[in-house]
Amino acid sequence: MADTQIASGEEPSGNASVPTLADVARHAGVSLATASRALNGSTRIVNPELKAKVEASARALHYTANIQAQAVARGTSRTVALVLGDIADPYFSAVAAGVADAADRHRLIVTMATAGTEPGHVIETIAALRGQRPTAVIVVGSRYVDEKTEAAIADELRGVEAQGGRVALVGAQANGFRVVPVLNADGAADLADALVGLGYSDFAVLAGPPSLTTPVDRTRGFLDGLARHGIHPDPASVVSGGFSREAGYLDMLALLDAGIRPHCVFAVTDVMALGAMRAMRERGITPGTDIAIAGFDDIEVLQDVVPSLTTVSLPLRELGARSLELALANAPPEQQPMRGEVALRDSTPRRR
Repeated sequence: MADTQIASGEEPSGNASVPTLADVARHAGVSLATASRALNGSTRIVNPELKAKVEASARALHYTANIQAQAVARGTSRTVALVLGDIADPYFSAVAAGVADAADRHRLIVTMATAGTEPGHVIETIAALRGQRPTAVIVVGSRYVDEKTEAAIADELRGVEAQGGRVALVGAQANGFRVVPVLNADGAADLADALVGLGYSDFAVLAGPPSLTTPVDRTRGFLDGLARHGIHPDPASVVSGGFSREAGYLDMLALLDAGIRPHCVFAVTDVMALGAMRAMRERGITPGTDIAIAGFDDIEVLQDVVPSLTTVSLPLRELGARSLELALANAPPEQQPMRGEVALRDSTPRRR
């Protein structure tokens, strides 16, 4: 019985006053199947006059269509499932805003799920979202270094495609899915060149988790950029840890408590850099004056940070919009990789 209710668009409820699809069909004087095709969508086209009549009856009765029924009728729903690492991180919220912009143009509804960075949670989240039969799944977050983890995630995403949904990723290429590529290593290398050009030669790096490709690529690119200038930071000055503001704070404290006080710190994300600045202040160190600091991403909240943070600027909102357009395209165009632009600001003054 439950399957029949979903397929017909019947809203299960204990309240007899809630209008059902059968009520709409009777009001419009059409069959239940015609009412379902008119409101839930179908590969079979409904006569425009009948469709208008059914829609008018639905409005008159204040009927709300069953989203699951629409998904069954169409093969997919009108939703876009957005999988994010951490919605509290301004990086992810900016990309999500771009996805929402594009979804609005296509009259789609965005549902968001925060999956964190723990592989099992990411896999479970995608599996749960498959039940919504989304039109598209957009995954915004770093890929994993571990190939088995990546393979397990790819299996879930292929399940989305098997149901008729589209998949797009933001970041690095993975397992043949559509992707909006970001040149993380190149952007970090450009930043290293710029900082050396300002006279810096003594660096520390807050490298983030070694299990994720984004921080690994940014760290590698930055160190490779320094190496081209003959600069090789002490391994003790390259700290692996978390991927959050709190992680940046704790990792910076660990550096300072170990007696390491570099001329300049590179944090692989802006939010980590903000945490590091807080740690410096707690130790009586003025960011940008006593120790220079730089980040990566150019999140919007940097407009209110003092000193203004040097970073690698990415068009985050555009990344989100492009990812959904890419997912929806029948013949997806080749994506030009996004390479961030170095933005030199007050946190890295020229050394005299």
